[in-house]
Amino acid sequence: MEPDFIARLRTQLGGPRDGALLRFSLGNALLGQGDAAGAAVALREAIAFDPHYSAAWKLLGRALAEGGDPAAAADAFERGIAVARERGDEQAAKEMGVFLRRLQKPAAS
Repeated sequence: MEPDFIARLRTQLGGPRDGALLRFSLGNALLGQGDAAGAAVALREAIAFDPHYSAAWKLLGRALAEGGDPAAAADAFERGIAVARERGDEQAAKEMGVFLRRLQKPAAS
């Protein structure tokens, strides 16, 4: 993603199009640029708009893991799995389960 795209997304924050999808898109773009901390902020905001947005939970877990916070990442994945199952989104639940297991797997020596 290019910086101009991120800037355009940011100009829409607080406007009539602000919401879970905009914050998710911003988080995804920031994560793509390597800004895991900024992505985590945007994704938490997406979840604040819609706590049942399973894709936002999944991406939040990834952002937190990439940002070096495995405990918070595991929590996001666990909460995301619960949300996905509640919505019947088994594919998202399975994907987050894989990410969670990888996160919990001890590092090879």
